[in-house]
Amino acid sequence: MLTVISDTHGTDDHRLEGHTLDAVRDADHVVHAGDFTTETVLDAVAAEATELTAVYGNNDPPALRERLTDAATLTYDGVRLLVVHGHEHTATALGLLARQEGADVVVVGHSHRPEITDLDGRPLVNPGSYADPRRYRPAHAELTVEGPNLRVRLRSPAGETFEERTIQR
Repeated sequence: MLTVISDTHGTDDHRLEGHTLDAVRDADHVVHAGDFTTETVLDAVAAEATELTAVYGNNDPPALRERLTDAATLTYDGVRLLVVHGHEHTATALGLLARQEGADVVVVGHSHRPEITDLDGRPLVNPGSYADPRRYRPAHAELTVEGPNLRVRLRSPAGETFEERTIQR
């Protein structure tokens, strides 16, 4: 399983709890789509993850920007993901970048709104924010490859699946 989180907005720790903490610990790979806000939070998330791919967000200070990139790609079980925070990209620019990087799935954060939608013919996953949901529900995303399909689930820290989509690859 690949667990996707974003927008921690912490100061001292990872703020992970409940099923979200379990999902991070149990994942083969964790993706963070930006806005840790401190190096301490980045290090705390990394300590819980077996493997971490992360990008910086608009609230991340220069010290984090030096450690992270604005965009990352990874391949998980044959699925190529593009990860950005989303604050620097219009939909058009993000679609072009996804095509350029050969991405099957695009992961963004920034809005704190958990959703699974489409961008230029490919799935776009925003895990929302598990720790600072603002006016949306707290959430993270879980991606699993099931044969020829990719299952994307949006889940609450309590473990409830509130949105799910199966994508044929």
